[in-house]
Amino acid sequence: MKKLLLIMIMTSTIFAQKVLDKIVAVVDNEIILQSELDFRVNMEAAQRNLNPADSSLRKAILNSLIEEKLLYAQADMDTIKVTDEQVQQQLDYQINYFIQQYGSREKLEQVYGMSLEKIKRSLQDDVRKNIMAQLLQQKKFGQIEASRKEVEDFFDTIKDSLPMVQAKYQIAHIFVNPKTGERIKQKAKAFAQSLLDSLKAGKDFAELAKKYSDDPGSAQNGGDLGFQKRGVLVPEFEAAAYSLAPNQISNVVQSPFGFHIIQLLERRGDAMHARHILIKIKADDEADLHAIEFLNEIRDSIVKGKNTFNYYASKYSDDKETARFGGEIGTLEVSQLDKSLLDIIYKLNEGDISYPKRIDVDRNTYGFHIVKLIKRIPEHKPSLDLDYNEIKRLADYSKKQKLYAKYVDEIKNNIYWEIKN
Repeated sequence: MKKLLLIMIMTSTIFAQKVLDKIVAVVDNEIILQSELDFRVNMEAAQRNLNPADSSLRKAILNSLIEEKLLYAQADMDTIKVTDEQVQQQLDYQINYFIQQYGSREKLEQVYGMSLEKIKRSLQDDVRKNIMAQLLQQKKFGQIEASRKEVEDFFDTIKDSLPMVQAKYQIAHIFVNPKTGERIKQKAKAFAQSLLDSLKAGKDFAELAKKYSDDPGSAQNGGDLGFQKRGVLVPEFEAAAYSLAPNQISNVVQSPFGFHIIQLLERRGDAMHARHILIKIKADDEADLHAIEFLNEIRDSIVKGKNTFNYYASKYSDDKETARFGGEIGTLEVSQLDKSLLDIIYKLNEGDISYPKRIDVDRNTYGFHIVKLIKRIPEHKPSLDLDYNEIKRLADYSKKQKLYAKYVDEIKNNIYWEIKN
């Protein structure tokens, strides 16, 4: 949610720079422009299917914008510091999001009427201010929690308005990504090495990149990445690229994306202009079969009592986020599970383990997993016994919101702000 809010703030900032308009509010040394307010109102109306001409909506959005500026002003007074790395990381996230939304870097530059570097420069100040405001909120309210008594009292006040709780399933899994196999890695590396040998023999870098590179963002441009500041690209890539002399070509370099062949074209201070050929690690039928067989062996070992599900998940699962918890994904409602996972769970009794099934993690990542149904909780009325964690999250949020509203009122009494007619 914070990232979405930041995207809205940053986008409205770019549009505001394009239009000469009037000031609708002043907060300390900051101003709020009519264009900024209009953009946020239209965005909110579109997301919530509301009428953008509704005066109450416009008033609520303006108050929200004023609060954001007040929080920044208070953060500045409290000397909350934000590092350049934090700003750069958020900028990179934002720019990547924009590129995905518009389809390409070129389209993004066309829409905003400025180069990518200029877009970044225009956003930097607002990104820094927004992060400062977020850090202030984290400092003031990040550790706030409702006590057991507060959760119970909160539940008593809202329980009659709560809907039925969907059926829940406590599940765990062991996930194997076929691309983690050493044979597959060596196959990709060998192909990258063959391309490097071709380059050394005089083949054209751009032509090989267009034909073989697995980086869709640069392949069509002959692998050209343009100028990038230090810290934008992954560390493995940067370490290799910055060690090169102009026009020098690297050896095969491995990163989380695969294997790269990098050529440094030019350096300007802390920025570099490079191109690369990326060969991703791609699974094949043999790797898929090996993953399935391996999971079947693990399942048989668990069923025969040789060791526990937790043990094998911790040792072998490629889902590192859940592996450290014995493969446990959590307790999820029906609406939180995709159809493929529901199809597996519906056939299991508590304690059962499924046979290996394919799972698509995202558009570019898949694997196979076995799933254990730890507990099944039928649909029920909200209960502190069964739903305490969820109710506590609501109580925590309610407590933070009340304290936040009080805090904003205090800031309004100490920092100058004014709505202009």
